[in-house]
Amino acid sequence: MASVAAGCAVVPDPVQPTVRGIWQYVWNKDKTVGVTLNPALRYLRVTIDGQVSLFVLGELDASTDSNTRAPTEVWYSAEREVLRLRDGRVMGVAGFTPEWRNVELRGAPAWAQLAGLNDAVAYSRLRDVMPGYRYGIDDALSIRRTLPPARSQLVGVDATSLAWFEETMAGKASSNAGDTALPAARYAVELRAGQAAVVYGEQCLARDVCFTWQRWPPVAARTP
Repeated sequence: MASVAAGCAVVPDPVQPTVRGIWQYVWNKDKTVGVTLNPALRYLRVTIDGQVSLFVLGELDASTDSNTRAPTEVWYSAEREVLRLRDGRVMGVAGFTPEWRNVELRGAPAWAQLAGLNDAVAYSRLRDVMPGYRYGIDDALSIRRTLPPARSQLVGVDATSLAWFEETMAGKASSNAGDTALPAARYAVELRAGQAAVVYGEQCLARDVCFTWQRWPPVAARTP
């Protein structure tokens, strides 16, 4: 995969040795089990093209969404891939093909709000895509609660213990279509004591490029 473009944040020094150390163990699903993790760090288990790797949280971006008030998490792999998540939604990807840059969400609902609704909620997403210099792609999105799926890449957690949401593209909010509609995205959210935390997500960057991520270790293994 391509290296991260110049100008992106650098992984903090304490994280780098840990990332290099774990990378050799996590090329497939079986080898993620039993890996010794640094309890001082936070991890994501990411699957793409049949391969599994661990990303490490490098920093929190100070920018937040006006609705969710959640910061943007910046995650790094040992190969310098970068995944930016805000409240579980993809805010940018570098090192994958394609890359998403300058992602902006408009009117994205909070998960606790969605959990109590039966109807779908509409909002939009503005993004730039590389390669191809496709700027200002404006996606019209619709998200609603759904039943737990029969199959997913979720590991170590009972899917029925989580609230699931499906996000579809209703079309393009502008004439700059850039590419065809993407497959639906899915999110699994842990609801506890009035709080909502996304623990798993599925997202396609293009029609044929999809990945999943999961907070690692599984939420079931954490202390409430």
